[in-house]
Amino acid sequence: MSNIQRPLDGIRVIALEQYMSGPYCSMLLADAGAEVIKIERPGSGDPRRSIPPFAESGDIKKAGGFMAYNRNKKSLVLNLRIDEGRQVYKDLIQKADVVVENLTPGGVERMGLGYDTLKELNPRLVYAAISGFGRLDGYKGPDSHRPAFDIVVEAMSGIMHLVGFEDKPPSWTIYGMADIYSGMCTAYGIMQALFMREKTGKGQFVDSAMLDNMLSLNERMVMLYSITGQKPKRGRLMHLFPRGAFKCKDGYLALNIPDDIMWGRLCKVIDQENLIEDERSRTGTARAAHSIELTPIIENWLKNKTRSEAELLLNENGVPVGPVLTAEEVFASEQIEARKGLIEIVDPDVGSYQFARTPVHLSAAPEIPTEPAPNLGEHTTEILSSLLNYSEEKIQNLEKHEII
Repeated sequence: MSNIQRPLDGIRVIALEQYMSGPYCSMLLADAGAEVIKIERPGSGDPRRSIPPFAESGDIKKAGGFMAYNRNKKSLVLNLRIDEGRQVYKDLIQKADVVVENLTPGGVERMGLGYDTLKELNPRLVYAAISGFGRLDGYKGPDSHRPAFDIVVEAMSGIMHLVGFEDKPPSWTIYGMADIYSGMCTAYGIMQALFMREKTGKGQFVDSAMLDNMLSLNERMVMLYSITGQKPKRGRLMHLFPRGAFKCKDGYLALNIPDDIMWGRLCKVIDQENLIEDERSRTGTARAAHSIELTPIIENWLKNKTRSEAELLLNENGVPVGPVLTAEEVFASEQIEARKGLIEIVDPDVGSYQFARTPVHLSAAPEIPTEPAPNLGEHTTEILSSLLNYSEEKIQNLEKHEII
């Protein structure tokens, strides 16, 4: 087993990244075996190093968000505002397979480090740029120059309009979802570009717009409006019911009935077979229209049962349901433990913590590595000496002039 490699062993990634989308993308690549060299600004590094919550031990504290998204990487501190620093970056590019970059649109071009410049140094380079609204020529819109955070593209993709309740303002989903999903989409694009490189020998520009990614996630809204002209409403579906969290004795159970077959199964379990052919509940559209009348019937059946009791009865009768778990319950879940959904990362300074594992298991690859997130500049000297063959004198000179 010792000679079996992770899928991206031998691939070197330069990560000019910050916050979440870029770091999550390069973490997926690192978990897959790539060597990821994270470029950080002198002094402060990635801004997420200073964002709470913190893991603490004595006088040392480390940001949990940084620890979670930067495992299995190397950190190189480099001042790209200076010509000498930009030259170091160009030297790294000539040794790289992939760049992951999510700086403000126009940032790398102003430094002379955009894809058009770098591909001349390394024609095999796969350059992945994550932005709010896209950067590829021929696909730029009026917002392409704008920066964005996750909540902005949730709003502009139509997702935020659908989250929450009819009588309440639109709501966000979970913190950072657009960043995490964009990181996944970008990693997928990088894999495609690397596969194409095997055929053509050439790299390319991978343009990942957070707005595009979230719109693709909102595909049902697009389909409904395109096919029917209907505008989905927040907190209420027009074509199916029930769908949502329903209260049991000890918490909530998630229930979804997508078709009339499943509705019939539910009615039999809750001893309401008369509702199978009732005009008010025979179809999904009818059930949605009469949800106010039907909800108490379901809740009345659940109110004297625990989540486990209701879950067992419904699942045994072909109605897939699941409990709404709290954070504590997720950590105690036997199913998540069996899937190794939480991996342990041991940090030498602040101790052992658990973080979410990269999804998807490969049957012929070893388990993902679990190296802790690097300290700021931890690998600077190692990378410059071993990868770029810089002399000790040159490295000392770069440090003296605050380039590294």
